[in-house]
Amino acid sequence: MRRLLARRMKFHLLGAFMLSVGCATLYKFGIAEPRKRAYAEFYKSYDPMKDFEAMERAGVLECAPPK
Repeated sequence: MRRLLARRMKFHLLGAFMLSVGCATLYKFGIAEPRKRAYAEFYKSYDPMKDFEAMERAGVLECAPPK
């Protein structure tokens, strides 16, 4: 029973470290990178003036009443 806590702690600390690294890796490649690619793809063809004109026609903006 000597040093039981030290052995168990070493095992659990290693397991917790591996689990956290795995979760961080899965988040980066499963969520963050696809999100970055989606934003880049969206802004490649985004035209802010076209979007502004559509909102202006719809009457969404208070500063630019519909024509």
